[in-house]
Amino acid sequence: MSKFTTIKKLTLSAAALCAATLGANAHAVNCSGVQVWNSTGQYTGTTQVQTAGKAYVANWWSQGADPVTHSAQYQEWTLQGTCDGTTSSAVASSIAASSKPASSIPASSKPASSIAASSTPASSIAASSVGGGLCTSPQYVAGTTYNAGQLVQNGGNEYSCKIGGWCSSTAAWAYAPGTGSAWTDAWALVRSCTAGASSSVKSSTASIAASSSSVASSTAASTSSVNNGLPKHALVGYWHNFNNGSGFIRLADVDSVWDVIVIAFADDAGNGSVAFNLDSAMNKAQFIADVATKRAQGKKVILSFGGQNGTVTLNNATNVTNFVNSTAAILNEYGFDGIDLDLESGAGVSLGAPIITNLPIAVKQLKTKFPNLYLSMAPEHPYVQGGFTAYSGIWGAYLPIIDSLRNELSILHVQLYNNGSLYTPYGTFGEGTEDIMVASSLMLIEGFKKTDGTMFVGLRPDQIAVGVPSGSHSANTGFVTPANVDKTLTCLTKLVNCATVKPSVAYPTFRGMMTWSINWDVADGRPFSVPVSTSLKALP
Repeated sequence: MSKFTTIKKLTLSAAALCAATLGANAHAVNCSGVQVWNSTGQYTGTTQVQTAGKAYVANWWSQGADPVTHSAQYQEWTLQGTCDGTTSSAVASSIAASSKPASSIPASSKPASSIAASSTPASSIAASSVGGGLCTSPQYVAGTTYNAGQLVQNGGNEYSCKIGGWCSSTAAWAYAPGTGSAWTDAWALVRSCTAGASSSVKSSTASIAASSSSVASSTAASTSSVNNGLPKHALVGYWHNFNNGSGFIRLADVDSVWDVIVIAFADDAGNGSVAFNLDSAMNKAQFIADVATKRAQGKKVILSFGGQNGTVTLNNATNVTNFVNSTAAILNEYGFDGIDLDLESGAGVSLGAPIITNLPIAVKQLKTKFPNLYLSMAPEHPYVQGGFTAYSGIWGAYLPIIDSLRNELSILHVQLYNNGSLYTPYGTFGEGTEDIMVASSLMLIEGFKKTDGTMFVGLRPDQIAVGVPSGSHSANTGFVTPANVDKTLTCLTKLVNCATVKPSVAYPTFRGMMTWSINWDVADGRPFSVPVSTSLKALP
């Protein structure tokens, strides 16, 4: 972890956005009751507006983005049709029901699933009234590039793409039309491809309702937790194998409130190989026994790679093989449950660098050797959410690593300290605030658009924790109060005690909190672990 490094803020000019071309075959929409877009208004996902004689639905929060010029793929709005007042009362009712007043507080960058289903474009309902019959659209394939309005079929039904970035995702578990846990965010049901399908609008809308009957059921599906041996809400801490002023703690003496103990750090042994060298003040046999003791207590004990000065060498296939073999030997010798990736620019983590490709390859090979391998990541926020403001060099450099390892990932706990303010779709927030913790978490759960125009698809809430310092001695900046931590946790899981940023839906499986470090927490009198563990235990 870069515990004593500050990265200066990056000043960026806004990128020019291309004007969207409105389709000549836009469907008719009854716009009575649909609000008129206003350049000063703030609009959240699924909000419907009309402007220049056409209806649009918001893809995520925005302000000042004219729907006429911001409705192309990956942009803020999706065209729903031309306002001509000729659609049926059933269609008009559907559109009116999906209209949502603009909020003065930016709530979320991604529509809640059941709300997205209720704002299904009029074209989807109108198409279903034509009747069944065999569909001629291509079969859906995860990872294929799809544009808004493009038709596909899957599981015997036909679907229309609403948001190209999500439709094109490789995460079929989330966005496969009709079957993914959050498919209604990306797709609209058009019709059944079975010849005997009903032709009524009523049956079509019933099918849509059945696929996403409520926010609760959709959210439950998309936020289901993976059985990885962790408690529902976990406290993660780094235990360091060196004395940086905080003193040594025997691993066996680490408090039971810590659910995951991250051992810092492994060493680069050259040519891809890694090593773990205990401080001379510690006894190796005793340490190995202590690891076994903690694991017997149900704790995860994992080895971290990186830190402020740590490196690994992953430039070619030979490096990968050496990394995998040496890491496997360490895991077997010490009994660690897995690994943590806390690599920074010193380790070559920069977009386009070999490590971006080779690190996921190495981890996947380790996973074949250790099927229950625990994997966490602790990048600084410029490497992750930084992709929202720039996508080059270190900015967003972890995003392709996360994408490649999202199925193997146990927890991502981004460091929100020593790097200044965070730029988000909901505003810019300073370190230590509730808003920076909530906004950064929402970006990781609900996804966000990178500056290259592509989308980072969100992770499951149970894969996300917030990374903060344990106290004022453990980092230069970013200290948080236990009160702000508690508010953050209750805001994300129960939608209470929120500050400026409030999620559109609760995420009760949100995993928890990470801190640097266990050693400093003990040295300072446990100002972090005691109140935060209490807050975690009180969550739903």
